Amino acid sequence: MLRVRCLRGGSRGAEAAHLIGAMLGRAVTGWVQRAFQSTSVAAAAQPRHAAEHVTEPEQQECPVCSYNEWDPLEEVIVGRAENAHVPAFTVEVKANTYEKYWPFYQKYGGQSFPAEHLKKAVAEIEEMCNILRHEGVNVRRPEPIDWSLEYKTPDFTSSGMYAAMPRDILLVVGNEIIEAPMAWRARFFEYRAYRPLIKEYFRNGAKWTTAPKPTMADELYDQDYPIRTVEDRHKLAAEGKFVTTEHEPCFDAADFIRAGRDLFVQRSQVTNYMGIEWMRRHLAPDYKVHIISFKDPNPMHIDATFNIIGPGLVLSNPDRPCRQIDMFKKAGWTIVKPPTPLIPDDHPLWMSSKWLSMNVLMLGEKRVMVDANESTIQKMFENLGIKTIKVNIRHANSLGGGFHCWTTDVRRRGTLESYFH
Repeated sequence: MLRVRCLRGGSRGAEAAHLIGAMLGRAVTGWVQRAFQSTSVAAAAQPRHAAEHVTEPEQQECPVCSYNEWDPLEEVIVGRAENAHVPAFTVEVKANTYEKYWPFYQKYGGQSFPAEHLKKAVAEIEEMCNILRHEGVNVRRPEPIDWSLEYKTPDFTSSGMYAAMPRDILLVVGNEIIEAPMAWRARFFEYRAYRPLIKEYFRNGAKWTTAPKPTMADELYDQDYPIRTVEDRHKLAAEGKFVTTEHEPCFDAADFIRAGRDLFVQRSQVTNYMGIEWMRRHLAPDYKVHIISFKDPNPMHIDATFNIIGPGLVLSNPDRPCRQIDMFKKAGWTIVKPPTPLIPDDHPLWMSSKWLSMNVLMLGEKRVMVDANESTIQKMFENLGIKTIKVNIRHANSLGGGFHCWTTDVRRRGTLESYFH
């Protein structure tokens, strides 16, 4: 079985550094730019036989390295609830929210989330960070930003939303951080909160890729997307119709889930086929991207529908069955159906469903961060031999995510392997 360990710049970067070191007759250090600038001068001055005296440059661990959802977690980005704002009630937001909450968006769109609720969410996430640190995980945070500021592009005007869900915007594949282009206008500039962190990781050896940024012009959205009832949603989803068109590539990172050399993705309200194809070409030939689909009236982000929690082990939402589940069974995977969530009906979930109960964060193959209120899913994990780290983020759930959504794993201790045959 092929195993690859991340080194600074990846395996190809290590080979390149070794080659340059052999040509220069000394170890290569510092930024790649400085190495290239010095190459021409050193190559002219150094005799060819000097390569015999080369000592191999010191190999350093890349600060970014994660291949799957379950290897031992060493460093994670946790989002911020501070300054979070309700997005304006535009067509793409309407298509991704439930009818019972439409009056909330009509009232609060462009304003802060209710202050008391937000205060509780901030406190919950701070405690979550403390627990992660106690579990030996290094925690990083995005920058606090004023999301109330209005901005204008040649195609639209909007204000911001939040930097609460790094899983939506950042995808780590090996030693590469990929910035997703996003699909909501309110999230157009969300990347700004993460740029200081990403630049730091880049300076220390990580690869950094920004996917093509969509214009988010009117043509990206079906302005007449006919949503009135849940039945409408089911019908449209069954017909493969979504609010986003194929005008230009768009995707949220949270529509992808990783299992070594294989990534699985759904076409959703925020991820179109052009975006999936961009990712497929970008990651080929080292990784394969598989499109899967679900009986889901409102597909948006895969990790509360299909959450891979171990090698050949996946949580599959019983309310949203996977249409391609047989291919996982043929590959020898174990399919686990999580129990019905216990969250009460009167708790506001403005941007998600109750199935955030399965939106868990694996701290390792045998440790999971899980909702402290969800006793039935805790029991399910215990029956699987997985220790539960119980944390309460009930008010933070209201902003649209569980533990997986609120985080992006930057570094997990593991190797690149194939789990899907």
